[in-house]
Amino acid sequence: MLNRRDLLRAAAAAGALGTVWPLSAGLSPAQAHAAALDLGASWDAAPFCLGVGSGDPLPDSVILWTRLAPEPLAFEQPLPEIVEVEWAVALDRTMRSRVACGKVAASNLLGHSVHVPVHGLRPGRTYYYQFSALGKRSRVGRTRTAPVGPVSKVRFATANCQAFHDGFYAAHRGIAAENLDFVVHLGDYIYEHGQVGGAHVRDHEGPAVLSLADYRRRHALYKGDPSLRDAHAAHPFFLTWDDHEVVNDYSGTEGSAPFVKRRAAAYQAWYEHLPIRSGSALEPQIHRRREWGSLLDLTVLDLRQYRSAQNLPSGTILGASQKQWLLDGISGAREAWQVWINSIMLSQLARRGGGYYFTDQWDGFLAERREVLGHVAAEGLRDFVVLTGDWHSAFVDDIRPDFDDVSSPVIGTEFTAHSVTSGAYSPEWNAVNGPVMGAANPHLKYFEGNRYGYDVYEVTPQRFTTHMKVIGDRRDASSPVSTLTTFHVDRGKAGSYEDPSTAGSPAQYRRA
Repeated sequence: MLNRRDLLRAAAAAGALGTVWPLSAGLSPAQAHAAALDLGASWDAAPFCLGVGSGDPLPDSVILWTRLAPEPLAFEQPLPEIVEVEWAVALDRTMRSRVACGKVAASNLLGHSVHVPVHGLRPGRTYYYQFSALGKRSRVGRTRTAPVGPVSKVRFATANCQAFHDGFYAAHRGIAAENLDFVVHLGDYIYEHGQVGGAHVRDHEGPAVLSLADYRRRHALYKGDPSLRDAHAAHPFFLTWDDHEVVNDYSGTEGSAPFVKRRAAAYQAWYEHLPIRSGSALEPQIHRRREWGSLLDLTVLDLRQYRSAQNLPSGTILGASQKQWLLDGISGAREAWQVWINSIMLSQLARRGGGYYFTDQWDGFLAERREVLGHVAAEGLRDFVVLTGDWHSAFVDDIRPDFDDVSSPVIGTEFTAHSVTSGAYSPEWNAVNGPVMGAANPHLKYFEGNRYGYDVYEVTPQRFTTHMKVIGDRRDASSPVSTLTTFHVDRGKAGSYEDPSTAGSPAQYRRA
């Protein structure tokens, strides 16, 4: 039987938003669909066109996700207001050895999306799952629960900045094929602006997105790349967001009525299209701490929803509640690799002659960064690694509590990963600015800004290893993947070093 209480809770979370946002002017559903097909988009069989996914694994639980969208780019789907969706979890890909199953209501108030919190699973196990509705079955997805106790190794990947118009998702094709425990998405899952024209290999389907209808259509377009759907079906995801899920460089506290409506629409659409465990559709709670056995603690940060404006003496990028939660976590951290999931650069990136390259990142919130990193140093937090996206380039930085003081101790390492597709920098810009950035930022150890891909991390009790994986050509959906270089952090020793076997790899800057 369908749980009416759960359905009403879902409706309450959505409020009336799903009924008051009109389809924005410019494209009808048929026109949007035709435009997407012209761009080479394709989808799974109806009604599970957008694929399946899982996320936020715990030792006994995962979230399963899908969204019924037989007409992917239409705001109003040709479906009843409520559709019964069956789900099942099994030990095998054929779905014969079932360990859990049930039914859930998919409501038009949340775009007929489904978020199933499956409980009672065993730690550290691989499971398979599938949905069925309206007489049809989805593809089979694979997921994994978190382990408990001693863990000898974890292998995971990060992805970020996947502008649809900038290329195909060969990086996600690589991620789907990797042997991973989970994937972390660091933000800029979609881009909100309109068509860009020019010589791009493909483009957005229409103008800038503003309403719930628009954001749903844009998410559906991005899910029209089969490699992205394959990556979600292959691995459970942890997710945070950056700015382009709403609009470029926004601060979460901006309060004009049009912006508040736009942000609410964007947040709801993001929730509807991803395997998110907690929070409401309009205010998802992203920050969380997750353990991977005894080996690793993930601290997932939300650096958009609670921030103030930039460059204020008392400005905040975390918000008061999340900052206190983070400080408490630093004080109470256990003996494990402490890994922060951080959407925008934590390390200082100063310009030669004064100022900073961008203040939309932590450089725009100097007092709070000093407070947080000072607390890391004061509490003696060890084995501290930060994983970051946003820059469309690869950086390796030493983290210091005071970046302006070269005698300040190294307390951790930040790895900033290449983008999946979003435009990087020209070889000429890199050749000039790589050494300039290095000279102005003594903590910068490595920079490469003209490639695309993802990072893979192999973590053992003794060492944290980062493999920078790059594709050959973002204009080729089947582009091969190679390892550009590899860095290590040894347990109990703050700071990273490049693997000698890969230290001769191309880079725009490498500190001698």
